[in-house]
Amino acid sequence: MPTFAYRAVDASGRRTRGRVSSASATALTRELEAQGLLPLEVQESAARAPSTSYGFGARRGVLEFTRALAALLPAGMPLARALAAATTASPERLRPALDAVRRRVERGETLASALGEHPRLFSSLYIGVVQAGEKSGTLNTAFERLAGHLERQDALRSKLISMSIYPALLAVVGAASVAVLVLFVLPRFADLLLSSGAALPASTAFVLGAAMSAREHWRLLALLPVALVVLLAWLRTTPSGRAVGARLLLAVPLLGRWRSLALGAAFARMTGELLGGGAPLLTALADARDCTSDPVARTETDRIRTRVREGNALHAAIAERGVFPAVLPQLVALGEEAGRLADFLLKAADLMESRTERAVERLVVLAEPAMIMLFGGMVALVALALLQAIYGVNAGSFR
Repeated sequence: MPTFAYRAVDASGRRTRGRVSSASATALTRELEAQGLLPLEVQESAARAPSTSYGFGARRGVLEFTRALAALLPAGMPLARALAAATTASPERLRPALDAVRRRVERGETLASALGEHPRLFSSLYIGVVQAGEKSGTLNTAFERLAGHLERQDALRSKLISMSIYPALLAVVGAASVAVLVLFVLPRFADLLLSSGAALPASTAFVLGAAMSAREHWRLLALLPVALVVLLAWLRTTPSGRAVGARLLLAVPLLGRWRSLALGAAFARMTGELLGGGAPLLTALADARDCTSDPVARTETDRIRTRVREGNALHAAIAERGVFPAVLPQLVALGEEAGRLADFLLKAADLMESRTERAVERLVVLAEPAMIMLFGGMVALVALALLQAIYGVNAGSFR
């Protein structure tokens, strides 16, 4: 039985989409109507391909693919031919996925839906901008904006990697040094100091007790990295884990501000692109919600759409909760007053993206002194405790 992708609207005006098996498109249309849905689009689609790991360099390959399309489409080349030419300019390991995208487009599917079959390559923001470009007939400018966005991301990522090398080495060396100190050096001092019979200072007793406990339970400590890997896998691969991880990121003081800026920029970018393409506000919000992968942002976008549908202004709906930065409702209010909501949403996206980059850079810069203080403080505590104990033993021997 063939598989069909559909888009429909329920009685309240909310858009839904899905992928089901049915005998024919006509039969599926009748089934949707029986469920109280109004079908907007029903088309045959192959089953979603299993997720593939493309390894390192996939982002660079997507950037090269996007650059090629941004150069070919303004020249008037048909989309299918431009996709074929851009595929040849991409890395070899990405070509099967990009060829699959081209074949789907040749069969009549939209480019956004074809790209959506490969979520490991194309982000929800990427697909949302392409969808807005297709609806507005400005696909060439959409790829130009995407190329610029990806280039800025690539430059920022390269900069952050360079900045992170020293803090990462510092963390590894510091953790190894503390482990050797706690597991091997301190137990030897413990035997020496305890055999002296002298009363140990409270700080020394605490440090030696912690060291002996860590040595006795080293198997449990060795399981901590494994538990951390399992936890991260749960946070990244399961719906409940992603929801918990999204809320945790927003709750952490420094990371929360960065995450709020990133989510606000993505929301403003997709909504502004869709409005600029001529979509009504409620439709643009629904499509922005569908193109959002973050659970918190998806729920917040759905709430904003509900409030707008009830008659509230967009800036008031955004400002009701603090998920998105305060600058977003302020700029949206100016855009609504000036009658240029799409333009001000895109300006807000540019502003929040630049602030996101600066916030990430600050986090990386702060990591180095934070680790120096952490490991330096641990070593200083151990050294002070041992010196106090040795001084006490020596002082007692002269009495």
